[in-house]
Amino acid sequence: MLLRAGLSRTFLVSALLGSAALGACTRSSQPSTSSSSSSSTPAAADSGHGPRLYVSDETGSAVVVVDPEAGRVVQRLSVGKRPRGIKLAADGKHLLVALSGSPIGGPGVDESKLPPADRDADGIGLVELPGGEVVRKYQSGQDPESFDISPDGKTLFVSNEDAAEMSVLDLDAAAVRARVKVGEEPEGVTVRPDGRVVYVSCEGENEVVAIDTAGFKVLARMKTGPRPRAIAFSRDGATGFVTSENGGIVTVFDSAGHTVTDTIQIPKNPGATTPPRPMGAVLSRDGAKLFVSLGRAKSIAEIDVASRKVTRVIEDVGARPWGIAISADGSKLYTANGPSGDVSVVDIATGKTEKRIAVGGSPWGVAVKTAS
Repeated sequence: MLLRAGLSRTFLVSALLGSAALGACTRSSQPSTSSSSSSSTPAAADSGHGPRLYVSDETGSAVVVVDPEAGRVVQRLSVGKRPRGIKLAADGKHLLVALSGSPIGGPGVDESKLPPADRDADGIGLVELPGGEVVRKYQSGQDPESFDISPDGKTLFVSNEDAAEMSVLDLDAAAVRARVKVGEEPEGVTVRPDGRVVYVSCEGENEVVAIDTAGFKVLARMKTGPRPRAIAFSRDGATGFVTSENGGIVTVFDSAGHTVTDTIQIPKNPGATTPPRPMGAVLSRDGAKLFVSLGRAKSIAEIDVASRKVTRVIEDVGARPWGIAISADGSKLYTANGPSGDVSVVDIATGKTEKRIAVGGSPWGVAVKTAS
């Protein structure tokens, strides 16, 4: 798909700067549930000025636009096949979303019976807001899942799940500059705050790979718990945190020496049937806490960054919360709950799930736009 006339390459690069987005138990009260559904979502452009959530719907080939204050869906954008990783541009007028033509597999799926992949569907879509037109689709390498952006906004780092690679996308040239072999099933991608190193979690290898962003050389491989997912950093970038879905832990590493320094065990709720499954991660606005979505355990763990201790577990959030984001004022958490097809709004102070907003399909990631 070609770039729409009038949208300059310089604008694209600048728009990507600062793109947005991952103890005691607190039992939440019964949240309100919106009656919005994909079939009733308005097709017209979103004209609202309040905060918005952009939720990638992996099975619905769409991005769902949600008003978190009103608790309703306001728009549904058709973007392409299997949208997953999603980020908002700094100007709030464009959205980046990873699109994949690979069929959905996963545990227990006989991949020999899946349909062939549609490689023409692979790419990073650039979506103009509020109309929802995909104005460009960048090359991304095969089966893009997640991505992050360099601090200068000129380079995109993309995990290519099927190819066991990380692709380096030069946005000025609109071309893949390099491909780095990282290991089986690369998933999370996060650039260190100083921009010098990018990290990729590899589910099939149970490790995180550190890559130099200047020469694209592998600097280190650090072992994690089983099935690593998201990577997050302390505000100073000195400490990295890696969620481990099948290990029920968060691996902590020193980003200078690339050594594992600690392991944080997420406690299981005695009354829960499923152990914690750490998935997404997002830092609090003040940098003091790390919030981790716990997948099929239907909860969120709160971790004190300084002490590396679990200080709270917020229960009854939703069915398999995965993608997680935080509001601009730092008072709310938002989770994408795939199996139940909804998005939860959680008040951080009280630990209560205030709303579960039906969006349909299979919500994967969440990006937040502040009120305009």
